[in-house]
Amino acid sequence: MTEKAERLRELHRPGDPLLLPNVWDAASAATVEEAGFPALATASAAVAAMLGYPDHEGAPADEMLAAAGRVVRAASVPVTVDAEAGYGMRPAELVERLLAIGAAGCNLEDTYAGELAEPERQAEFLAAVRDAAGDTLVINARIDTFVNGVPDALDAAIARGRLYLEAGADCVYPITAPMDAVPELVKGLPGPVNVNNFPGTSLAELAEAGVARVSYGPVPFLQSLEALKRFATRVLSREDPYG
Repeated sequence: MTEKAERLRELHRPGDPLLLPNVWDAASAATVEEAGFPALATASAAVAAMLGYPDHEGAPADEMLAAAGRVVRAASVPVTVDAEAGYGMRPAELVERLLAIGAAGCNLEDTYAGELAEPERQAEFLAAVRDAAGDTLVINARIDTFVNGVPDALDAAIARGRLYLEAGADCVYPITAPMDAVPELVKGLPGPVNVNNFPGTSLAELAEAGVARVSYGPVPFLQSLEALKRFATRVLSREDPYG
């Protein structure tokens, strides 16, 4: 596991970002790996929806981790698991469960039950996860100031990100940060930065800004559902579904 974690860590290169079209089951994992991606990431929203539950820890942890485990077993490349806010587990238990399914990394968000965590408390949690994991997990610390609409979200994200990196996070993820904030985030954070690639924003722009990791969250899952909907609608209306 340390070898896969190290490989995942090495793929976080500012200016040449790791691209992660997030997956949700064994079939999507195999498909994305076959396309040539050197690592995979799950998206909790997609996994929860696939299991029939709402996002934000609406699904039982056992089911979420079992689904992530199936992704890992379907892949030969490192897999980083979206572990949401940690499912209320103690850091040592969370690390044990992630390593048991073969995860090489994890996402950990700083929103709990709809409330943004105190940054110092979240930093303590991340430090405890790092202590329990050693080098066996790549920790991607999500920063929810933008997605939660916090005033001065950029400054707050930089302050939180610095704390999280000092606590041992390998990468920080200011989710839904707009493109105009990305250069300032990269400049203000002394470590790899993960952002989203939104419509209208090119990968070239993100690379030029110095981003080290690019995520797509549940978008690939939602696009797959749209393709299924189009197919089913054509069948229902007696049209050629292959047209």
